[in-house]
Parts: sequence; structure tokens; C-alpha cells
Amino acid sequence: MNDLHDLIRRLPKAELHLHLEGSLEPEMIFDLARRNNIDIPYASVEDIRAAYDFSNLQDFLDLYYIGMNVLQTEDDLYDLTMAYLRRSNADNVRHVEVFIDPQGHTGRGIAFETVMNGITRAMAEGEKEFGITSKLIMCFLRHLSEAEAFETLEQAKPFLHQIEGVGLASSELGHPPSKFQRVFAAAADLGLKRVAHAGEEGPPDYVHEALDLLKIDRLDHGNRALEDAALVDRLVAEQMTLTVCPLSNLRLCVVDNLESHPLKRMLDHGLRATVNTDDPAYFGGYMNDNYIRTADALGLTREDVITLAKNSFRGSFLPQADIDRHLAEIDAVASA
Repeated sequence: MNDLHDLIRRLPKAELHLHLEGSLEPEMIFDLARRNNIDIPYASVEDIRAAYDFSNLQDFLDLYYIGMNVLQTEDDLYDLTMAYLRRSNADNVRHVEVFIDPQGHTGRGIAFETVMNGITRAMAEGEKEFGITSKLIMCFLRHLSEAEAFETLEQAKPFLHQIEGVGLASSELGHPPSKFQRVFAAAADLGLKRVAHAGEEGPPDYVHEALDLLKIDRLDHGNRALEDAALVDRLVAEQMTLTVCPLSNLRLCVVDNLESHPLKRMLDHGLRATVNTDDPAYFGGYMNDNYIRTADALGLTREDVITLAKNSFRGSFLPQADIDRHLAEIDAVASA
């Protein structure tokens, strides 16, 4: 057995970059389409998997929104969330901070309350059954308007006790973080954490905007920050966590191959990089798959893997006492 693979499987891990709707497996798409009498443009599970050949982010998003359409009821959202937590538990994931896209549901006529009730019911059940703690991050869809983001923030107000923060997702190019500066400021005034996708397809300037205008607490992706040496130094100095998604980057052609992925360089620069799945049903890998395939491709060391696991908890929004408890467990597993 490969000792590094075994260590990866045994290490406690946190996931900080996961779009819940992106964990919708083809089998569940078909089951929910039948349950809800929804027509989908695929004849079989195999047809859906064959469509998972993306040349860029937009190709993926087009299919992603088709899949989301089968989610109609509170029970659908519950089943989706429980399936993700069950799969994460198999990979020894102990804490998740999950992105949800309310606008992808309310825009189809699904009530905000329906979405929240289904997901949070599963989160409570997942903690009871698997011991996985979880937090919710509500993303604004950046291809939609600032006004629509404000409307979503208003809809969220009755549920703020269940929402940890806000994020920024969907098409990056042409939709800079500055577009959402005012709504992020409003979210900050409500006591919400802020994260944003930047530097996946967008340039380093988008990362600067996310830091300076949105005042983010965590950076999602951030690959292209490496093109700006001063920006790298700043991210290191500020101990900004980067939620990196290797298999997503590969499937969306952000990198040509895993061997050229920047994760190892991020670690060598001292960046607080983490490994995450992004949209695992579409990108072909959950947490251990991302760790193992990337470790093999980049020649990651035992120390690199331990650092990545520790970074996942250090970059979380957990209380410090909980972070310290998870870090101690990582040390115990690593020394066993």
C-alpha cells in the first residue's frame, strides 16, 4: 500500500470550497427527475456523464443549471445534502463549509425557505449521524445584477442565524468583484463572513479587488495570484486561506494537466493553500481523490499533505478551540 495514500485517507480534513448543487450525481438527477416529473435532455446516466466534457467554466455552468432544475422540494435538498455528507464522511472529512446558490433556486420559483429548511435539516442530521460539523455560505451569482444580489440578501435575513457568510460564484470573466462591493459591505454590516471566487479564470486584478473592495476573509481558487509576486507576498503576510480545487481546475481546463497545477508552488511560497472538491459530481473526485491524484502528480511530500490538512482547519470559520482540537488530532494521526 502507498504510505502517503494511506496517510491521506486517515487524516481528518475540512472542506471549504464545495457547491452543494455541484454534488448532484447523475444517478440522483435521474431519480429526482422521476420523483418530480421533470423532463431532462438526457436518456440515461451514461448520457449525462458523456456531457461532462468541459472546455471552460461556462460549458460546465450550462449543464450545472440543467441539473439543478430537478431540485424542487425540501426533501430533495435534504437528500442532496445527506448524500454529500455521507460521501464526505467516507473520506474522513470532519467539517464542511458549504456554498449554496439561492438564486439558482428562487429564480425557478423555489422558495428560499424550502431551500434552507431542506439543507439545514440534513446538516443537523449529518452532525448527529457522522459527527461532521457544517456551516453555510450563501453565494451571489455574479452573472446576475447587484440589485438581485441585494434582493437575495434581504430574503436571507430571517435565516441569518443559519448562514455563516456570503460568497461570489458563477461566471468570473466580465463580472469583477467590484460589481458587488456594496452588497458585500451590507453583508459585513450584518456580521457575515465574506469569501469570493477570484483568480480562477479572472486576472490577478480580480484578487486585488476581492481583498480591497470586498474585504474577503478567504479567497476561493486564487490560482492566478501567482502571476503577481507582490500579491503573493501580501497573501502570505495576511495569512489568507486559498481554497484550491485541483480536479476542478483540470476538468475546466484552468490547467493543462495536474503535473502543471500550482498547488505545490503555493505551498513552497508559504501560501495557506487547501484542497477542495468544488463540484465533485461534475469533476470526477471527492476529497481523497483530489488529495491523492494531486499528490501523485506533483510529488507532494508527507509534510505537504499534513500542511494541507492543517490549513483546511486553520482557514475554516470554526472557533479557535475547535480548530486546535482538529490540529491536535492531525498530529496524533501523523505520528501514529
